[in-house]
Amino acid sequence: MEPKSIPGFRSVPRTGVIFVTHEAARHGFSYDSPLWANLGQGSPETGDIPGAPQRILDVSISESSRQYSPVAGNKRLCQAVAEFYNATYRSGKESKYTADNVSIASGGRLALTRLASALGDINMGHFIPDYTAYEELLSVFKAFTPIPILLEAKNRYKIPVADLKEEILGRGLSALLVSNPCNPTGQLMEGAELSAWCALARECQCSMIFDEFYSHYIYTNHQAKKPKMISAAAFVEDVERDPIIVVDGLTKNWRYPGWRISWTLGPKAVMEAIASAGSFLDGGANHPFQNAALPLLDPPNAAAETLAIQKHFLKKRDLVLARLKKSGITADASPAGAFYVWANLSKLPPPLDDGMNFFRECLKERVIVVPGVFFDVNPGNRRSLMRFKNYCRISFGPELEKLELGLAAIERVIAKFKRGD
Repeated sequence: MEPKSIPGFRSVPRTGVIFVTHEAARHGFSYDSPLWANLGQGSPETGDIPGAPQRILDVSISESSRQYSPVAGNKRLCQAVAEFYNATYRSGKESKYTADNVSIASGGRLALTRLASALGDINMGHFIPDYTAYEELLSVFKAFTPIPILLEAKNRYKIPVADLKEEILGRGLSALLVSNPCNPTGQLMEGAELSAWCALARECQCSMIFDEFYSHYIYTNHQAKKPKMISAAAFVEDVERDPIIVVDGLTKNWRYPGWRISWTLGPKAVMEAIASAGSFLDGGANHPFQNAALPLLDPPNAAAETLAIQKHFLKKRDLVLARLKKSGITADASPAGAFYVWANLSKLPPPLDDGMNFFRECLKERVIVVPGVFFDVNPGNRRSLMRFKNYCRISFGPELEKLELGLAAIERVIAKFKRGD
């Protein structure tokens, strides 16, 4: 029975990843099946990788952590997050983060939900293509109006700072949601470019919410003797006055998605507002896992994990790009971050040049991808035009063995249609 047929309920759409895995399950997919390759997944491999610190396999539950966590998070973890950002990004700066500038939540989507629920009656800018879960997040809270900003392939899915300023001023934006690096395109802002965005937030008094969940997956550091981490926190002048909010967590950058531990970093006033939101939305994050997260935020530990990620995932990225190119699938812009290829299918024979058709044909060969239409973030379905029909997102998050299994399956799909089978 459809939810909309029950009085008072609406039909709630699935995110792209949930949709494709649900459809794959109808074809026999299960997470433990050795026959399937999930190249649609939004999580990294979680096991041992070369050079990474030993994985945490056991979590102790103390007497105190059997109680509820404070809604804003365990103070020890809040302090550890603040110290990590100060050590990694704010060395030599007078203005420093404290525990009061941090709020802990159960995962990134909940952190963003807390933020969205605390926004006022404003225009909120967001980009397309972008993370599929943003669509419902930007739809469900009615206090603000979501305003889309299209990023185009010809500009490598980037927007110049001068054009962004025109968007902010012309559309009266009071807040802007930014994923950096971007899911699904893998495009990255760093250095002078990221600094200019932060300066623009101050100049235009537009709060910028940076989703930095992929900020350790950086591939512009080819010498790789030291890890490169990217954060807008490096370009904040005053942690209390700058309208810059950072969201990150253990899910991607520390490869512990199942822990569901995230943090939000920004002015105390924002942290107080989202803690109030959390008091009615969720009540606080998992307490034992907050304690277990403390050693992960030790800067040398984080640096070792990041360097291992960058070396390992760079090899996987290059493998996937090369294999896809041989099959006629290109990337408009090579991913500089994250672990996805925004795959352009337009050169494939019909009907494979359509992302949804390609996805369904891939299911027949036991490989999962995500059709590009899911990244046309369209809150409230206010636009009828479906963009990105000729695209899909292909993840190189899985283990190498699964990547090779999935790539071989994609090659079989394309070969079959080229033969006219």
